[in-house]
Amino acid sequence: MSNVPKFLLGIGVILIIVGVIWMLLSRFINLGRLPGDVAIEKGNFKFYFPIVTCILISVVLSIISFIIRLFMK
Repeated sequence: MSNVPKFLLGIGVILIIVGVIWMLLSRFINLGRLPGDVAIEKGNFKFYFPIVTCILISVVLSIISFIIRLFMK
């Protein structure tokens, strides 16, 4: 078996786990509706850009990546 299907299955499992964790944590942490997220609603038009949420997720993933690389040495 090639490495590509294993990689895709691994990514899928990780996304499912992240989705379940996100769903469970959304009861306690209002992720996606943080102060600084842009939300514009006018009539039938809705625009939402979670800039602060994106920055927070990026920082957390960067820290996790740094810790993983630190222990891989």
